[in-house]
Amino acid sequence: MARQQPPQQPPPVQRLVIQYGKLARMGFASHRDFARAFERGLRRSEVPMAYSSGFNPHPRISYVNPAPTGVESEAEYLIIALRETCIPADVRIKLAAVMPEDFPIIAAHEVDPSQSWDASLWEIHLDGISEEVLTQAASIFMEADEILVSREVKTGLRTFDARGSVESLKPVDRSTLKVVIRHTEPLVRPADVVGALTLQNPPEPRIKRIRQGSPTDLLT
Repeated sequence: MARQQPPQQPPPVQRLVIQYGKLARMGFASHRDFARAFERGLRRSEVPMAYSSGFNPHPRISYVNPAPTGVESEAEYLIIALRETCIPADVRIKLAAVMPEDFPIIAAHEVDPSQSWDASLWEIHLDGISEEVLTQAASIFMEADEILVSREVKTGLRTFDARGSVESLKPVDRSTLKVVIRHTEPLVRPADVVGALTLQNPPEPRIKRIRQGSPTDLLT
């Protein structure tokens, strides 16, 4: 006897972009940790989610360029699909009321097809490194045509160019760099940029994503 097919879920009527953060200790939470916390928040807030069809329906959530584990961010994004039309500000308030303090729900708005997430603006704090040393290291980096770095991935050690994806790298005050990195394949992370700098015994960097957008917007 043929297995009975599950009922098809109705299509979403609205999609919202949710901006959230990963702050303080939650910067060390994995993407999976956040996803579990967010789905609990959706259930508790009773946001009218649209669900996928199939034998195991799940809420329709799409994540946009999640930050790597171990860094803070004020500019994480996801898209949720709803089965009922809602006021975005009301959804933000409901979610903010049930999410952990260090996973703040910053904003919510309807999907804008023109919105870009092609690059990120990061702050990199290197305690104890003078602005003069950072200026020199940033200048050497930006003047290079190519800087190869290596990172361990699932398939082994991968070597790639860390320079080509960097639109801007400059110190903004003592011990702090700001860098704009385009989202390319392979993805260049701020830690890769730090590893490529001509610094002797650099400290463990403290990294925070400030914004996502088009490279042009982030350079202004």
